[in-house]
Amino acid sequence: MSSNVQVFALSIEPAELSKGELTGIRVAIAIGGICALVLGVLVLVWPESTLTLVAILLGLYFLISGAIRVVRGVFTAGATAGSRVLNIALGLLMVILGILAIKNPVNTLVALGLIIGISWIVEGVAALAETARDSSRWLGTLFAIVSLIAGIVVLFVPLETLAVLTVLTGLFLIATGILQLVQAFMLGRAVKSGVRTPPSH
Repeated sequence: MSSNVQVFALSIEPAELSKGELTGIRVAIAIGGICALVLGVLVLVWPESTLTLVAILLGLYFLISGAIRVVRGVFTAGATAGSRVLNIALGLLMVILGILAIKNPVNTLVALGLIIGISWIVEGVAALAETARDSSRWLGTLFAIVSLIAGIVVLFVPLETLAVLTVLTGLFLIATGILQLVQAFMLGRAVKSGVRTPPSH
């Protein structure tokens, strides 16, 4: 029974990963963080933001984040089956939502807000499920909470103007970008230094 639980566990166990896999995950998280920071700043400072521009920038973020999750799911052999399946499934969903945001077929603020909100909630659920069992755990949890809050806010808070959506998404992108960069730095540091984190029960 315990082996089945281990196979389908969703959290990341850095000690079970090879050095290359751990480095790959850290680089992937860092790339996601850099993209979020850059796009968040662009959303906030672009002098003539349009619905199309915001849709393209946010769509690019979710497209990149989704692709990173799919790659992690496919190539991280040391991760549990549950974690890999979760990354691939939710990564593909984020890619689809990112493409929808870029295409923005109905070209309305409400439709874009719906796509963005769902995308952030999907990312938050994925991040919450696979938090690493080491010193970076609280960062992963905080990132998940911020993503979930961002998604809920965009979905349920009335977005009367493009300016409101722009400010909210820009701030949330910058916040999640910073959290991902710090998480990438902290992930697996105990393993690298030879200190094993005892498994949680």
